[in-house]
Amino acid sequence: ERQRPQTQNNPARDRSTSTEPPPTASFNASCTQWEIYDAYMEDMERQRQQKEVQKNKGKEKDKKDKDLPVEKKEKESVMHGVAMYRLVKIMERMVNQNSYSDIADDFKYWEDASDQYREGEGTLLPLWKLYNERAKRKHVTSICWNPEYDDLFAVGYGSFDFMKQSSGLICCYSLKNPSHPEYTFTTESGVMCLDFHPQFSSLLAVGLYDGTVMVFDVRNKVNRPIFASSVKTGKHTDPVWQVSWQEEDLSKALSFLSVSSDGRVTMWIMSKSELTYQDVMELKLVGGGPDEGPANDEEDTLGSLAGGCSFDFNKTSDHLFVVGTEEGKIHKCSKAYNSQYLETYHGHNMAVYTVQWNHCHPKVFLSASADWTVKLWDHTVPKPVISFDLNNSIGDVAWAPYSSTVFAAVTSDGKVHVFDLSENKHEPMCEQKIVRKAKLTKVAFNKKHPIILVGDDRGCVTSLKLSPNLRKGWSAGGATPSADAEQEKLNKIMEVALKGEV
Repeated sequence: ERQRPQTQNNPARDRSTSTEPPPTASFNASCTQWEIYDAYMEDMERQRQQKEVQKNKGKEKDKKDKDLPVEKKEKESVMHGVAMYRLVKIMERMVNQNSYSDIADDFKYWEDASDQYREGEGTLLPLWKLYNERAKRKHVTSICWNPEYDDLFAVGYGSFDFMKQSSGLICCYSLKNPSHPEYTFTTESGVMCLDFHPQFSSLLAVGLYDGTVMVFDVRNKVNRPIFASSVKTGKHTDPVWQVSWQEEDLSKALSFLSVSSDGRVTMWIMSKSELTYQDVMELKLVGGGPDEGPANDEEDTLGSLAGGCSFDFNKTSDHLFVVGTEEGKIHKCSKAYNSQYLETYHGHNMAVYTVQWNHCHPKVFLSASADWTVKLWDHTVPKPVISFDLNNSIGDVAWAPYSSTVFAAVTSDGKVHVFDLSENKHEPMCEQKIVRKAKLTKVAFNKKHPIILVGDDRGCVTSLKLSPNLRKGWSAGGATPSADAEQEKLNKIMEVALKGEV
């Protein structure tokens, strides 16, 4: 027979050691009902005495706190101090960076290689989706990047639907921690617009659906504004659609402007105790168009006002601004001359949701309307220079900070349209669907990084990276392009377009 191999087992060994047994003691006692009762009474008396001692200590501490050195106070709460808060915040950001490491790598290093082989086309790469459970059924009504910290931005949540109004929410997110907002504030009415102060980057102006304007200091941990308008202090009677801080001498009081459907463009000045207001312009109704003659006599006698939807101040002339109205008119106004319009532009047939001056060219501005068109204007010409039909209702439009010819628009079919007029004056370089069932409401470019944020009507904000073909002229670090070169580039396009019209 064939022998089977066997595993050899090592012989077992016994090991032992001796120790001294631990000391023991016998204990016994009886427990009666009155002993339990006495123990309870003693414990209650001890607790009462401790509370009295703590009360007395609290009073003495309040008196001594002023005289205590700062170091001693900090030692008392190591776990709840400022230093610990900062450390935990950094740890949370590091954990998030590890969790979303592939997105962080795309944000930093991704370049679409196929752009080298195609002219006049580009793509958008979705990065982080920023979502908050409290904003589940709210619309993203405004997005604003912080001027000092290029990773921080504020998002306003409300509702554009008249029948579905609820409370508002403001969330300040950082790209370093996309899972949770850095700061959160709530408002009684829906938030419609936001704007960070260009110099004091912690101040956030907010406009609400009920006509109130507020100023929050995002450094404050308290969920209440530092300033708020009221009925006594000239509150708007209709929703506030846009707010904008004024860049003025720091010696003067800080101020911002707001535009509302009640037909007022109002300046709010932050005095010591309250917001004071001053109406800059009342938006009077004008005739239907350049060929239609003056407005009806009935409208003139009523003195009714046109509802303002949007406004923007010229980048070089501080006093000059344009206002878009619900009737589709755009009015050029001046802070120094508030009795009538400097010019009225007829081009849109429905409400003008956005007007925005070009960052590089002092004469050019864009407008986006509910009539499905985006129009390019020269403020010295009464008619639009170029018109773009996007085949759907437009939520917002924004100029790119790195080029005078690039802008992006978002539509209610969930698409982002990115145009570069120096490459193609008629068609977008990118028309990409970002969300399936939601409508896009807002868009904002980052000043330093080649990314845009888009908000939708389901409370979600999506960050997107522009491919190389969509950011020609952008330089790493967000360096501003030569203003003269950018102006010349846009001038040539405008000249060709105006000649074509003639």
